[in-house]
Amino acid sequence: MSDKLHLVFGGELESAASTKFVDTDAIDIVGIYPSYETTYDAWKAAAQGSVDDAQMRYFIAHLHRLIGEKREKPDDAALSQ
Repeated sequence: MSDKLHLVFGGELESAASTKFVDTDAIDIVGIYPSYETTYDAWKAAAQGSVDDAQMRYFIAHLHRLIGEKREKPDDAALSQ
């Protein structure tokens, strides 16, 4: 299994030009995939399934970027501000 995990999710947006969901409780979690190729295929299938609804949008989140990044420890000066 690859360490390049991706998440496909989507839902109804407030407008076609927005990225704000109408109802976050109704977000469709399509799945988590181990390669970009399988992620893209899942995204495309979900997006094509909602093609008649202009406010329905699906996204790909690159989970490997979130879990693979090293976070720097904040210095004490930044904490005291």
